[in-house]
Amino acid sequence: MTNKNSNKTTNKKNSVQPPKGLSGINSVCVFCGSGTGLNPAFAEGARILGQGLAEAGVGLVYGGGSLGLMGAVAKSVLKHKGHVTGIIPSFLSEKEKMLRDVNELIVTEDMHQRKRLMFDRSDAFVALPGGIGTLEELVEQLTWAQLGRHTKPIVIANIAGYWDSLCDLLAHMRKETFIREGLHVPYTIVETAEDILPAIAAVAPAVPKERADVIGRM
Repeated sequence: MTNKNSNKTTNKKNSVQPPKGLSGINSVCVFCGSGTGLNPAFAEGARILGQGLAEAGVGLVYGGGSLGLMGAVAKSVLKHKGHVTGIIPSFLSEKEKMLRDVNELIVTEDMHQRKRLMFDRSDAFVALPGGIGTLEELVEQLTWAQLGRHTKPIVIANIAGYWDSLCDLLAHMRKETFIREGLHVPYTIVETAEDILPAIAAVAPAVPKERADVIGRM
């Protein structure tokens, strides 16, 4: 059962243990919308990523909802026998229709605690299409990386050109020297969901051969 006054609960329904995952990448945090957007490619990309995570033995850490792209990626991981950790503040449990069928469900007191746990539980970050919340979560990780607070891979999944304007803005900031020499912002932009895990592997520690074979088939 979920205790909304606690910051941690574990769903006992599924006893799958967290996967060992890629070398150095045991779990990936996915930021994405609680809606699906207008382009069917967004939800399809979320499902492809979820399947890829499960098949590569990499756990999903996400915002805990069952709606939109959040629900699509989590349900896809579960469908393919992967491990899902949902982290959601109590005040969003109804609004975002908390997904209870996950391996581990953590209910936090507020957004700050949620984001901190998402960071602590993850070895890499992916931004699928989403709204202001997704943008805020992504930019926070970019900021922390720029300030040297972490070196975890960050991937912007620019599916169907969704993040074109953001990518242009980041390039504009660099051109105008607000992102200046010595303040590198490390991120990778990919155009398809199939390219996400290979992009993480490219900047992560060496990937064992059996994991690399799975990623190469995505």
